[in-house]
Amino acid sequence: MDHRTAPQRDVPSGASPALMRQAVANDPNAAIQVAIQGAGGYGKTALLVALAGIYRDAGVTVVNGAAQRLDTVSEDVAVVVDDAHRATDRTLHELAELARRPSARLFVTYRPWPRRPALTALVEELGRSRPPLLLGALGPAEVARHARNVLGESVHADSVERLLARTGGVPRLVTRVLAGVRGGGAGRLPASVLDQFQHDMEQLGEHGRACLTAMAAGAAAHPELLAPLLDLDHSEVADGLNAVRAGGLTDQSDALLPVAREAAAALTPLDRRLAVLRRMVETAVQRGRPVLDLVRPLLDRDVAPVAGPLMAEAFEQAGDEAMQAAPAIAGRCYRAAVEAGARPERLTARRARAAAETVAFDDALRLADEVLVGESTSDRGLGAQVAATVLAHRGLLRRSAALCEWSTRGARWPGDQAFAVVGLLGTGRPADAKELLNQREDGPPTSLSGATAELASGMQESVAGSAVTSVSTLARSASLAEPAGKSVLLPDSPAAVAAIVAMHCGEFDAAESVLSRGIEAGTGGSLLVNRQRLLLAWVALVRGDTVTARARWDLIPDGACEQPRDRLLATALEAGIASRDNHIPALNAVRGRIRQVVAEHHVDLFTLLPLGELVMAAARLRDHEWLEPHRRDAFTLLDDLDSPPLWTGLLAWRCLHASMVLDDLDAVRHYADVLDATAQHNPMASAMSVGAATWVRVLAGKVDEPEVSEAARGLHAAGLVADAAQLAGQAALRTTDRQAMLSLLERARTLQGKPTRPRAVGGAGAGDEAVLSAREKEVAELVVAGHTYKQVGQKLFISAKTVEHHIGRMKQRLGCAGREELLQRLRDLLT
Repeated sequence: MDHRTAPQRDVPSGASPALMRQAVANDPNAAIQVAIQGAGGYGKTALLVALAGIYRDAGVTVVNGAAQRLDTVSEDVAVVVDDAHRATDRTLHELAELARRPSARLFVTYRPWPRRPALTALVEELGRSRPPLLLGALGPAEVARHARNVLGESVHADSVERLLARTGGVPRLVTRVLAGVRGGGAGRLPASVLDQFQHDMEQLGEHGRACLTAMAAGAAAHPELLAPLLDLDHSEVADGLNAVRAGGLTDQSDALLPVAREAAAALTPLDRRLAVLRRMVETAVQRGRPVLDLVRPLLDRDVAPVAGPLMAEAFEQAGDEAMQAAPAIAGRCYRAAVEAGARPERLTARRARAAAETVAFDDALRLADEVLVGESTSDRGLGAQVAATVLAHRGLLRRSAALCEWSTRGARWPGDQAFAVVGLLGTGRPADAKELLNQREDGPPTSLSGATAELASGMQESVAGSAVTSVSTLARSASLAEPAGKSVLLPDSPAAVAAIVAMHCGEFDAAESVLSRGIEAGTGGSLLVNRQRLLLAWVALVRGDTVTARARWDLIPDGACEQPRDRLLATALEAGIASRDNHIPALNAVRGRIRQVVAEHHVDLFTLLPLGELVMAAARLRDHEWLEPHRRDAFTLLDDLDSPPLWTGLLAWRCLHASMVLDDLDAVRHYADVLDATAQHNPMASAMSVGAATWVRVLAGKVDEPEVSEAARGLHAAGLVADAAQLAGQAALRTTDRQAMLSLLERARTLQGKPTRPRAVGGAGAGDEAVLSAREKEVAELVVAGHTYKQVGQKLFISAKTVEHHIGRMKQRLGCAGREELLQRLRDLLT
């Protein structure tokens, strides 16, 4: 029966420790009985110490209720009891009697486990006046304040996040980490701090320590799993898990806190941990469960203590689990499997794949060769797949195609026939490709097999058929390959092939679409995602949008384009941006790398885009002779394929522009004839053919404004925006008709997407001539490229004063008010 009649201190339900302290401070004489529950380290003792201090400061005697008989305690004292879960039943009964006194001031702390009946009765008695105060973990703001109090200075928000993640916000653990790692960073805790966990672990009891060891090794906190693992019955495991939880070593989801895991690993004898780990691995393997997280801690140490068939199987399985998401870890798992006793030849092909996925191409080829030459070695198909992929990335498409072709005769792998066809066509062997394409492919009709079949068909169509059909077929190939995502190793991405073909025939929107989807799906893993990102920048470059091209290029991680095929694309992209922007210093900066990337990569169909840009860049640098053999090889390759219009047009178009830069009018006419032969194949080929014929007439001084405008509009409609503006601008430079010049200048601005603007057409400064002279054009090109008047004079063997005179005349003739306006007008003319 409750006889309480004395006024109780009003403490809100669910009060925090701060509110509890404030309530006592406001009225130390008020009756108050509180049960305070919290796991180890949550601040129970600290709260009692604070409350005791408040009472003493108010002149109230504080009594430790666990250290004396309570039936003799007077009513003018405050009683505190820490860790009541350890108290005897007699003490707990006496505390319950004390809690019934109307004027009692009683504070009892306890852990949520163990919970004997006597403690339950006490908590229920204390709960008659108010619910227990449940201590919780610290939040971000509280951790920040706690860290500031411990360190004497504020810590960064990132450090607060790391502290929370590492400690779960348990106050005692936060303090320990702060004491061991300045700012709460991610560094290892020193032994002096880890040793403090020894007492925590001893308090868990034998079963609790066993559960802690298993959980630190990666076991789930579940009696059904831990009982057979630890040779304990379910009740013993349940008690052990309760001890770990009550010790404040787990989070709300029952997972071991990282700092507790670190301490358990450091303080538990190795032989004991390994014994538990072996049992866990055995159970996981037998039940077909993942083992990667279990064996990962062993990868940094000698595996000899756990060597044996079971662990060898576990390491092998872990490598297979890690291959897709973490190939570097997979490679280490396979090496550990061999060290644990697995037969090396069983794993050689998979080790080769892991090496390829991590761009360790030398190791990948060495291991793949071991697989290919060993008649008794398993996984020869995988070895061939790895070697073919590495060779393609290294720019050796001919050798990659040969290996794919060889694979079709025995060492099969998904896509070998299709990539053989792609490689054979790409290196000028159409008859062999057609023969292989006509062979029936065995195997189930999976998404990947469908993707590779469409890939081969689409490539064949690009060489000998319709551009529309080719792009559509290749787009389907890319779409079918998307479900495979990162799980497949390929010599090239179907999305990349589709985009390259689409760019060659002016289907730029289709190219962007397939590349964006391929990047999102991650088809082929990081090796091919970076290639697709590069090609996405190339779409913008071919269109003439150098701003977008550079922005997309900047998104590619540093060091991601180190292999010859990607390095060629990246270097040519950089050169193409500089060339199209008339940025001669930037073009000079890349000159040496251009020679290197061209030398290490054979010419094939997929290098025609970068080769065209490099031919143009070399012409601008007046350094083109060394590139001639490669240009000739490209057209020889096209001849071997019977000069397919889709693949021929864009290279011939860039070579035509390079010939114009070099004033080689015979070559210009030759490439115009080449483009004329492709005119009927696709709309972009038709626009380039008309544009080339118009260029021939413009260079001969025959500028017909309507004809030029029509040709420029055709190029613009085909997606060649910058080329369209350049044609209009250069024609304006060469016409003797002032009205035609002004019309063409406006046409160039409009094609570039710039608004029209009024121009000075009369006045004292307007001369009779409406064109720049040849010398003025040379001066203008150098000034726009960033050269000073002195540097221009040195290059043209004239004085700086003469250069300044030319600039003044051009400013008057073009109706420009200042230097900046003149430079912009000249850029428009020279683009």
